[in-house]
This record gives sequence, C-alpha cells and structure tokens, in this order.
Amino acid sequence: MKQKKFLIVRPDRIGDVVLSTAIPREIKQTWQDSYVVVLVRSYTKDIYLNNPFVDEVIELEKLKGKDFIRAVVKIRKYKFTHALMLLPNEWINYALFFAGIKTRVGVGHKFYQAITFVKSVSRQKYIPLRHEADYCMDLARKIGVKSENINPEIHLTYNELKEVETVRKSLLNEKKYLVGVHSTSGNSAPNWSTDNYFNLISELKKNNSIQIVITDVDIPEQLKNIDDVIYPSKDLSLRDWFAYFASMDILISSSTGPMHICTALNVKTVSLFCQLTACSPKLWGPLGNTNKVLLPSERYLELHSNEDPKDWTLDGNDGIGVQQVISAVNGLLGM
Repeated sequence: MKQKKFLIVRPDRIGDVVLSTAIPREIKQTWQDSYVVVLVRSYTKDIYLNNPFVDEVIELEKLKGKDFIRAVVKIRKYKFTHALMLLPNEWINYALFFAGIKTRVGVGHKFYQAITFVKSVSRQKYIPLRHEADYCMDLARKIGVKSENINPEIHLTYNELKEVETVRKSLLNEKKYLVGVHSTSGNSAPNWSTDNYFNLISELKKNNSIQIVITDVDIPEQLKNIDDVIYPSKDLSLRDWFAYFASMDILISSSTGPMHICTALNVKTVSLFCQLTACSPKLWGPLGNTNKVLLPSERYLELHSNEDPKDWTLDGNDGIGVQQVISAVNGLLGM
C-alpha cells in the first residue's frame, strides 16, 4: 500500500499552532507508517520541534522566500497525498493545488478554494459552539481520523527537562511556589487593565511562599522593576521560554498564547475570559491541564454591549476581581 503523506498547514499565531498539535498525533495513531509534515511560520516552529509525531517542519517564510514556481516544485517533491489547511490562505491554496496534492481539505468556502476543488469543512457559524482544537480536528476527521482526543502537547527533550529543574531551582529563591503573570494579550481578547495586574502582583507578594515571574516580552511600564519579582531575559527564544513555563506551578493570564503553551506542558492555569462567542472559553479555553477559568458577570456584557470587545477591560464591580484570582490561585495550590 502506498504510504500516506500528510501536510498540515497552520501559518498562524502561537496559540493557534499549539491547538493544532493534536492532529499529527491522531494521524499517526490512525496510520502508523504515515509521513507527517507541518507548515508554520518561523516564529512558531519551536512548538513542533521534538514532536515524535512530526517527521519534518517547513517554515513558511523560507518557502515563500523562493518564487512561486520554485515553492511549488519543492512541495511537489514530497509527493503529499493529503493536505489540511487549517487557515484559509490564497497563496498556499494555489501552491498546494499546483503541487498536485490530490486530497486537500480547508476551512470555509472561499472562491479560490472552490475553483481548486478543496474539500470544505464548515464551522456552521460555531453552532454548536465547540473548542477551536475540535474544529481543527474536523479536517482530520474528514479524511478518516476517528479520535476525539484534542488535547495539545509540546514535547521536551531529556536535556530540556533537566533544564526545567535548573530553571525552577534558580527562580524559586527558596520559596515554595512559582507563579507566572502574563499581563498582555496582543489585543486578541478582552483582558484586565495593567492596574489590575499591578494590584494582583501586590497581593500575591504578601504570600511569602510565592515567587512571581513576569512572562511578558513587552512589559507594561507600570509592571517593570517591581521588588522581589523576577523578569526573565527578553532574548529568550520561544523554545527557551518553554523551560520557564514548564518550571511554573501556575500561569495567570487572559486568553493568549502563553496560556496554551502552559496547557500543552501540563502547567496549571488561571485564565481570564468573557462569555462572547468569539472569545468564549468553550472555543479558546485551556485543554488537558488543571485549570480555573474566570468570567465577568452577565451584567458586565450588558454594560459593554455597545463597545468593541477589543477595548474592554475585565475590571470593575461586574468584571473579574483581584480577590477572585487570588482565591483561584490558592485553590489550585491547595492553600
């Protein structure tokens, strides 16, 4: 029987790529002798390094660095039998078509997909509302995968696991718990104000058993240079950050890439969400780890219904309070 060769395409942000990591695993569970390649952006490739279910990683920038014909020729050499396009992209769509990949599955009903005979998977306007990882798995189900296991995974090497131990020991400063705080979200979802994160850090510092680590790369001015708070180097690669995240007991954040990294590393999370469909924890929440999701009141949605959700801050009497987060942290730490 001819070997099945799969190309999984996810040229998106960190969180989206993390949520695609279940697909190679389930493909290999279905076809053990298959060959699986992922196509991602250069800055997210580290998510798939050392993944035992991925045979090769292709960086989109290096592929597009060549002219279109050369990119098509390079893809054609793999002799892929299937391609799963988790994000509509016209350039990639045509490249895979001219590369002769017989079975191509995509999301939605774009014109360029129709004229290149892409098999379509519709999200039916998110009715019923399911997790993004589950919608992604629909593309694999379209070609025969039966599994319902959508939990993401990031795989660390033996040396990286040893590095996790070293990092944890160096960060703890003889304290008991390591708690990460990630205050930014790239404006991708409603979040707290910087004031609330500052107040949270001030409250957490009162617990002498907790060491706080700020995990933002671009740290808000108000959160810089706080006494007895650790700030990792800005020069860390994404792969280096995995050791820091894996060393933590809990990460506190809104819906953002580092939250998904921690879930894939089985690190506990306390996450700030809202009930809007596009931002809902049912769609974007943590998967597979021990976690606590916090939501504002229904009245909060009514009060902000005329505003752009990207401008919301989950503060105020009807939002998410600092003490709610503290209680969630204490509960997950067993204090």
